[in-house]
Amino acid sequence: MKDVLLNNWNIVRFLRLGIGLAIIVQAIVAKDMLFGLAGLLFTGMALFNAACCGVGGCATPTPSKKSDSKEISYEEVV
Repeated sequence: MKDVLLNNWNIVRFLRLGIGLAIIVQAIVAKDMLFGLAGLLFTGMALFNAACCGVGGCATPTPSKKSDSKEISYEEVV
């Protein structure tokens, strides 16, 4: 848990944290509970490095290289 909170900080994660904290402050000023929950959501996403799809959920797997490809022969059609 400590590793998740302290490592792999990038620009998007800082941006989510800033947006979340700004929403929480605005929710306190406006005394709006629902807005505060949205702020907690953004702040939690930043702290636990979770995106909408989860950690690394949007990553695509790298394709494997196949070296045993067959040679294709073409013939001319007149």
